[in-house]
Amino acid sequence: MNEKFFHLPEEKQERILNSGFRVFSQNSYKKSPMSEIADDAGISKSLLFHYFRNKKELYLFLWQKSAELTMEYLTDYRCYETKDLFEMMERGMRAKFKIMEHYPHMAAFVIKAFYEKDEQVSGEIQRSYQRYLEAKAAKTLASLDPSDFVPGLDLQMMYRDMYWASEGYLWEMLQHGGLDAAQMEKDFMRLLEFWKGIYKNKEKRE
Repeated sequence: MNEKFFHLPEEKQERILNSGFRVFSQNSYKKSPMSEIADDAGISKSLLFHYFRNKKELYLFLWQKSAELTMEYLTDYRCYETKDLFEMMERGMRAKFKIMEHYPHMAAFVIKAFYEKDEQVSGEIQRSYQRYLEAKAAKTLASLDPSDFVPGLDLQMMYRDMYWASEGYLWEMLQHGGLDAAQMEKDFMRLLEFWKGIYKNKEKRE
């Protein structure tokens, strides 16, 4: 990647990022033209190639940037400063909705990239995703107090269950017209209450 990208004004960087997120989230990797990203960002195609040598480099940069932005916002919202899993998840939801205000197509891009089948990028995406998921799960599980949950509960399986349900929900919403933040918040709060009823120790329920 050309370091000159980082020397651009922040507003121009964000414009290029948002253009990339939008185009790649609406098409497969193969059918996402660099020319459309450049046009949407208000720059020439040759200038876009000046910042990123090829489409693969831009795509993987956007994937990595998504992870960095997510961790930045989760930290800002103090998601890992609580040992209450459900409070942690609600703070995470607020952080991700804030990301959507600045990068409205990033979440859709991440979901689309996860399911991308093109061999040019799929292997690296999956390896990167697995590292991120394992690190996030380890950090979350290490902070939990087993006494907060139903006695004998497999916390790792509980975490996977909630994660899989969340991912499935987002994919289904994406297939039916896009990510609606208001509806997502409503549905996610219902899910949190449902999970509390299943997993939380009865003596510690509010």
